Amino acid sequence: MTRVAAVDCGTNSIRLLVADADPATGELIDLDRRMTIVRLGQGVDRTGRLAPEALERTFAACREYAEVIKAHGAERLRFVATSASRDAENRDDFVRGVLDILGVEPEVISGDQEAEFSFTGATKELTGRAGLDRPYLVVDIGGGSTEFVVGDDHVRAARSVDVGCVRMTERHLVRDGAVTDPPTEAQVAAIRADVEAALDLAEQAVPLREARTLVGLAGSVTTVSAIAQELPEYDSAVIHHSCVSRERVREITDWLLRSTHAERAAVPSMHPGRVDVIAAGALVLLAIMERTGAEEVVVSEHDILDGIAWSLA
Repeated sequence: MTRVAAVDCGTNSIRLLVADADPATGELIDLDRRMTIVRLGQGVDRTGRLAPEALERTFAACREYAEVIKAHGAERLRFVATSASRDAENRDDFVRGVLDILGVEPEVISGDQEAEFSFTGATKELTGRAGLDRPYLVVDIGGGSTEFVVGDDHVRAARSVDVGCVRMTERHLVRDGAVTDPPTEAQVAAIRADVEAALDLAEQAVPLREARTLVGLAGSVTTVSAIAQELPEYDSAVIHHSCVSRERVREITDWLLRSTHAERAAVPSMHPGRVDVIAAGALVLLAIMERTGAEEVVVSEHDILDGIAWSLA
């Protein structure tokens, strides 16, 4: 086995996986898996720059992760950065900071590369599972972008579009520096219009409606699953490979869009960093299910992070 460490730094969160990978058996054994909400993409859609406080939050998480990686003795490390750092004018500040702390340069990957990693991480365990027909459509709803990938054993088509839970919240739900609670019908309609336009764009490259199984990744999707199951706390083991019907996703989305900050924060499985952005994320998921005709979404806790780990093995 090879002991590897993978870091995925997105628009809303940064995550670490330290694992033993066995390419011969296709087994990835977790040693440490953690997530920190850093909101690296704070204000990027408006300013085009990474905010100093967002960079410092991210570097603080990197310092914590450096200790974990060292303690486990990982042989190989790969740091992948996604949407926010692709878009920012001052991305060099981010690159230098990560290099100083972790000793590796973050790879600011393209949307297509991001999609490839997500597909590998999400589907490697699904092969042969009853009731999950191929081709798969893997949808990774991030903070700044959403990746769509269709494939069987390998990727057939992929597209990344600039629609994510943080970007949609900041663009349409923030007024005078605060999130509208709850949003108006006009604000919800504006998000819907952006998402529908993004789906039109994705469908030019990816045959969304040909997929037989929809697989949903990332915090917006996993949180919707936790709410659907009425979990007393966030439980990755219960959420992983759970299925949520389109009707249940619609009910949850409707409630999130009507709820206040306090009501969302009171949900026991809700991460504090998702309280203000989960409504937009759920709306993206619902729009995807309606567009593709998917009756349910298979929720995966394994995603781009696992794909990055496999790339090291």
